[in-house]
Amino acid sequence: MEKTPRNGNDVETLLKEVFGFDRFLAGQREIVDCLLGGRSALAVFPTGAGKSLCYQLPALALDGLTLVVSPLIALMKDQIDVLVEKGVRAARLDSSLTPEETRRVWDDLGNGRLKLLYVAPERFASERFLQRLRRLTLAMMVIDEAHCISEWGHNFRPDYLKLAAQARALGAQRVLALTATATPAVAEDICRNFEIEPDAYVNTGFHRPNLLMRAQPCRAAERDALLLRRLRERPSGAAIVYVTLQKTAEQVAERLQEGGVSARAYHAGMDADKRHAVQDWFMASSDAVVVATIAFGMGIDKPDIRYVYHYNMPKSLENYMQETGRAGRDGLPSCCDLLVCPDDIATLENFTYGDTPTREAVEGLVRHVFDQPDTFAVSVYALSSEYDIRTLVVATLLTYLELEGIIVSTGPFYNEYKFQPQRSSAEMLADVDESRRRLARAMFARAQKGRTWFSLDIAAVSKALDEPRERLVATLNGFEERGDLVLKVADVRQGYRFARRPESADALTRTIDERFRRSEARDVARIAQVVEMAALPSCTVRAVLNYFGEMLDADCGHCDRCLGEPVSPMPTVEAADFGEQDRALVKALAREGHAALANPRQMARFLCGLPSPAASRARLTRDPRFGCYALRRFASVLAFVEL
Repeated sequence: MEKTPRNGNDVETLLKEVFGFDRFLAGQREIVDCLLGGRSALAVFPTGAGKSLCYQLPALALDGLTLVVSPLIALMKDQIDVLVEKGVRAARLDSSLTPEETRRVWDDLGNGRLKLLYVAPERFASERFLQRLRRLTLAMMVIDEAHCISEWGHNFRPDYLKLAAQARALGAQRVLALTATATPAVAEDICRNFEIEPDAYVNTGFHRPNLLMRAQPCRAAERDALLLRRLRERPSGAAIVYVTLQKTAEQVAERLQEGGVSARAYHAGMDADKRHAVQDWFMASSDAVVVATIAFGMGIDKPDIRYVYHYNMPKSLENYMQETGRAGRDGLPSCCDLLVCPDDIATLENFTYGDTPTREAVEGLVRHVFDQPDTFAVSVYALSSEYDIRTLVVATLLTYLELEGIIVSTGPFYNEYKFQPQRSSAEMLADVDESRRRLARAMFARAQKGRTWFSLDIAAVSKALDEPRERLVATLNGFEERGDLVLKVADVRQGYRFARRPESADALTRTIDERFRRSEARDVARIAQVVEMAALPSCTVRAVLNYFGEMLDADCGHCDRCLGEPVSPMPTVEAADFGEQDRALVKALAREGHAALANPRQMARFLCGLPSPAASRARLTRDPRFGCYALRRFASVLAFVEL
């Protein structure tokens, strides 16, 4: 039975009876009061400081649904399991659910049985989802990892930029934005987009006095021995060792096992069952060591992690703060060791450079948009293939056009609907009104029958019947919700209209290309900031907090520098010269005439082991020369190729 106090607005009662807490943590009460007062808010709290309670508690007191948008499926599942145990009606919609489970969620929503629904930001690319959501009373929309909305942040995601407009379009009565890593500029961006007033921005500070932070410059050859020594010499405790690459996770875990440390690898390339087994093992142990890519730990509620080691450098101070924040969430002393090896710089930089499209690709895509009618639709996947730009980068380019005020999104839609009847037409139509019955019959008559599925070209049917596509989709959704048929969709398109027509495609190309170059430069600069911080002789904590706009009156007194621990000088990395053999390799590739390597930047991506749609389609990623310069810095490889 759902546990809701008699006085639903008594937050103290909710806090005690439902969540089992006697008092609020810092900042929580201010956020809760803002939301219950009908105002939107921004909470910048450290990892583990109780951000989830800030919306879970008000959700129970408000009339209507609270929609939680989070990129972390593991977080969704864990939080929902805990809420359900407490008697709170909560669910999620994601790709792991079966059709039966999905129908049950929509049935609970339609009948008002759910208080919280968790979804990923990509869910807003579904017209079916948006159409169904518009029927509901949206009391609150929660945006987790809200720093992703800002192009000034370290993890800009185009799907996030649309959430502010979606919140307004869906009539969300209030919005709560949550993040653990917002610089002052990013916080300002979030507040502006979600119309959050200055006094509704609560930042509890980034300083964690229980964390002993160390930043240790070292050479690649020293790193394994240094990590192993620290794991052996220190008191046992649960530890996360963060690495950049999946293969590194496997290699380091194996070396630690050989050194007598109980360690396991975790990364996205593993079988799902194996990943879950590693996670369960880690959660249940007080001294497990997991060697993982940064996907691990996102949403894991383990308060007694005693150590966080960065075997590879994080790509920014934001990532560093987020990942170290997983240590010592119980308030007890914990260690965070950053091993800074300059050899890592090339790998981190190359990921950034690999995402930047060529000038020719930007020009081609901009001209494609430039030539469209006033209202148009595009397939991100088709554009990715045509212009050799990763899908996420295509979405970013289209978002840049929105930021420039050129186009406005009119929403996503699917070009093709397929359905599999679960009942006869007569049974399906027996209890619907005459208007819907006529429409359904006309639709079904135009469906193309396959072996087990019927296909509908929604655009063609809409035109033939002179009916808005929204009504056709709503009709199909209605039958699916009743269990009359199973729906599948394909060929997602994103609709746009021109807000203004640019005078020149060339000028627009320059503007968009410059945005990509600035973004690339910012990301590369963030990597350099991590190196600079690790090389400082002064207080490590003070330097990191200063980056986030938090000023300490004095040195922290609990980092390696403040404790007087010896720190090695930053090793230098000699850049290897390119010789005649390298020149012969590039010339040979050029003579082969691969269309996917026609541009110097495409060639440099191939040599550095960075896949692209065109190279993958041409199967060049299987070529033994692919990634032969993976350990060299992209900028130097590009300069060499351009000679």
